[in-house]
Amino acid sequence: MTDLLTGSGLTALVLGFRRTAFRLETRDDYREAEEAEPLRRFLAGRPDYSWNDDWAELIARRSAEGARMRRVRIVSEPHTDYTRFLLDLARVNVAAGEDIRYLPRRSAERLGLPSEDFWLIDGETVAVLTFREDGAFRGAEIRTDRTAVAEYAAVERAAWAQALPLLDYTS
Repeated sequence: MTDLLTGSGLTALVLGFRRTAFRLETRDDYREAEEAEPLRRFLAGRPDYSWNDDWAELIARRSAEGARMRRVRIVSEPHTDYTRFLLDLARVNVAAGEDIRYLPRRSAERLGLPSEDFWLIDGETVAVLTFREDGAFRGAEIRTDRTAVAEYAAVERAAWAQALPLLDYTS
């Protein structure tokens, strides 16, 4: 079994990008402990995204430096509660400079996109995210060989070309 990068090592890889960081999100739900209470508040009609302030500030700073954070979220329609939560939160992150786009799952399937989440960092390193059966994050498999990077870069281009910016996306 491949060693998985987790915790501060994965955070350093992702946040250490110099020019570009791209994330493909393929799941309808993520079991992020820090999101449990904000999700509950959102579902109760009282969204509070102050827990996301550090991320938004980081994105704003990196965007001002000329670095780009982009992501495509593949979403099922109709949306899950979690997807609705992320759509609402995305307004904050897009305003900070992150470019978040949406691609309906049926379109992703027609394109033959993979069902695995990944980060592509500076076009040089891929972190394929793995999850346990209960949905909890396990860790990331790191790939740096040219063939793998080229394959994931092709997925990035295909997903990006078909995905809609947050402001244009309607389900």
